[in-house]
Amino acid sequence: MDVLESEFLVIGAGIAGLSFALRAAKLGKVNVLLKDSFQKSSTQYAQGGINAVLAEQDSFESHTQDTLDCGYGLCDEAVVRMVVERGPEIIEDLMAWGTDFTRDGERLSLHREGGHAHNRVVHAKDATGAEIMRALIASVRNEPNITIFPDHMAIDLIFQHQLGGKSINENTRCIGAYVLESQTSMVKGFVASVVYLATGGIGKVYPYTSNPRTATGDGIAMAYRAGIEVENMEFIQFHPTILYHHEVNRFLITEATRGEGGILRDKNGRAFMADYHPRKELAPRDVVARAIDREIKQSGNGSVFLDLTHLPKPHLQDHFPNIYDTLFDLGIDISVDMIPVVPAAHYLCGGLRVDQHGRTRCAGLFAGGECSNTGLHGANRLASNSLLEAAVYAKTSFEFIEKLRETELIKPPRNIAPWVYHETSDAYEETLVSPLWKEVRQFMWNYVGIVRTNKRLDRAIRRIEFLRQEIETSYWNFRISKDLIELRNISIIAELIIRSAAQRKESRGLHYNVDHPETLEQYAQDTCLMLHRHGLFR
Repeated sequence: MDVLESEFLVIGAGIAGLSFALRAAKLGKVNVLLKDSFQKSSTQYAQGGINAVLAEQDSFESHTQDTLDCGYGLCDEAVVRMVVERGPEIIEDLMAWGTDFTRDGERLSLHREGGHAHNRVVHAKDATGAEIMRALIASVRNEPNITIFPDHMAIDLIFQHQLGGKSINENTRCIGAYVLESQTSMVKGFVASVVYLATGGIGKVYPYTSNPRTATGDGIAMAYRAGIEVENMEFIQFHPTILYHHEVNRFLITEATRGEGGILRDKNGRAFMADYHPRKELAPRDVVARAIDREIKQSGNGSVFLDLTHLPKPHLQDHFPNIYDTLFDLGIDISVDMIPVVPAAHYLCGGLRVDQHGRTRCAGLFAGGECSNTGLHGANRLASNSLLEAAVYAKTSFEFIEKLRETELIKPPRNIAPWVYHETSDAYEETLVSPLWKEVRQFMWNYVGIVRTNKRLDRAIRRIEFLRQEIETSYWNFRISKDLIELRNISIIAELIIRSAAQRKESRGLHYNVDHPETLEQYAQDTCLMLHRHGLFR
């Protein structure tokens, strides 16, 4: 088995992974794993922008309060303040790497989105993520200390257990990962002093999502199997406005369209958001998503509509060129036609428990971006805080490692155990992978979606327990493949979401249970899951 060594192993290549890699390259060699390609990260798909307090009328206190209000009592206020206060410097860092944000004259243009009291969303028209990725990719390719490995998917983490132990304790250290090279189906070993998980979200656990196909929760599943705590998996943010169209299944209509005055209407043209929240279209995302879900179910229609037709056409073309051109090619002129929209799974507010330096409880293992739970989002994410969080934590992790490099950059052993292949191939059995994928995703949508009930969660637990056994049997007995690894991971993610949701006997933020509509003080805690210790509260 080939074994590749470096000081840093970065698994994932969105804003979290690439910005950490660029910083870490100052200290040593960095290997970066891409499961697919640069274009298949959630950062690439981000339209709205990244928050920073830059306007004169805005303040750190206002941004902090908006974040806390949106988090429904579960945000870590110290974390919120730290992230908010580092926003302006992160914008400077991104521009130093070459990001070209939209400007109003000499100043950066600032949008406003749902839940915000002020304009503070720094953006690049309506393709902010793509612009950030363009700049980061160019910077990474010019850095000699960084090596990119496309089509390399991490299978499992590798740990060094001192004193003969097998479970994670104070003497355990993460030293790398077993990695599948998709094109050859060969497994390699990557060893490093520091492993940085930046594997993104879990959107593909649902059939309707804004996420790319790669969002299968790989980092969370790998770390959970090893014994790392996973928190708040019940809080799945469903973006309110994904295009409803038979030719396109995950095109996101940025919240900034509502910030510019977009109005949500039913098929009869009635603006309905005033029935649900005083901020109407600029209510927090959980409120808007549930409102749309209810309107669709009550009417029996396939969608509601986002109306921008009262805005000048040149304004729409200037502010939302990507949306305008994409929809125009589909036969929708947003200056005269309303946009059919539906909610879809968008963002996970939970993930691997980390501290303010992005450290998990295992030495050598850090996590950042959507696969981590920092305490910033609580029970619901404030719009455009995600890119900010990912970039801030990539920097705080690097600063911690740089300061304590003598204890963090411990050279790992190269003589790791070789990967054991299961060469058994059964074409008939392997055809079940795709149906199992569809089954997991569909019952998650039906039973653990925007609105939940006790009965549906009970059914989901019984179903996932059966499917997990079936999937594990296939994993351990048949030839390894990317699809099989992803299926195993997504089934673990599904179980974590279900068990977390079942533990929370209330409604809070993104978790809404019809049988427990009230919000209770006793549940104002993080839901924490560990392997074989389900349903603990921190």
